Amino acid sequence: MDGNGPESWLTEVDFEQPPQVDLRTDRAHSARVYDYLLGGKTNFPADREVGDRVLADLPEARTAAAAARAVMHRMVRRLAEEHGVRQFLDVGTGIPTAPNLHEIVQAVDPSCRVVYVDNDPIVLAHSRALLSSTPEGRTAYVEGDLREPEKFLADPAVAATLDLTQPVALTLINIVHFLSDEAAHPPVRKLVDALPAGSFLALSAGTADNAPEAAKAGARRYAEAGIEVHTRSHAEVERFFTGLELDEPGVVLINQWHPELSDSAQRLDGQVSVYGGVGRKP
Repeated sequence: MDGNGPESWLTEVDFEQPPQVDLRTDRAHSARVYDYLLGGKTNFPADREVGDRVLADLPEARTAAAAARAVMHRMVRRLAEEHGVRQFLDVGTGIPTAPNLHEIVQAVDPSCRVVYVDNDPIVLAHSRALLSSTPEGRTAYVEGDLREPEKFLADPAVAATLDLTQPVALTLINIVHFLSDEAAHPPVRKLVDALPAGSFLALSAGTADNAPEAAKAGARRYAEAGIEVHTRSHAEVERFFTGLELDEPGVVLINQWHPELSDSAQRLDGQVSVYGGVGRKP
């Protein structure tokens, strides 16, 4: 949570493995490493090994992970409260962690609708935690990959949950830095183009601007586990918002993005090597 740090809803004890699904627990996955850094329980030895190596080189990694989760809370709360958005498409959802996105926005308006998208089978196994909508609203989980937006946009659950003639907030939190520019920009543009005017893009992405050596060390540890990481400069992160109207205060380090919306302890710039921003499609 924003105040005390997020905790995973689920533990390995109550984990229910669906039949005929290869969870690939023998190799690290970025979503499960993130869960480990958040203090969650839905991770495995391969994930924890990577997390421990990252922490050895980058002791602030847990703080950065918590800050990334917290900025998502602030972004979607502001989108619901200040901009009146009632529909959300969250791509790269990750392990369910309380409070989830739909809990934040449905606390503002119970009629909010949310579609979660992820390609990690372990997220699918825990997707019941993402479907606890209010009676007035609706949530859905779709198996999909950011790199193939046309596939998950065509899923019937998307059309059954979201009205794509009305504004939608697309949230891409801590996902694009696992893709190169060539792999990330085309699908992000396709998704933005598929949404109507008045929609929003909320995005966060890792950077090496404020702590280059630490960022390089963290990326190396992920790479050793077969997980590519691409940090971006401020200008490179701003490029994702080309053609959009940036919400104040623009693209900034995530601890600087509307900190007044959180009651959590303030984090220093050196502890958070992630940029974030929100842009509106005119």
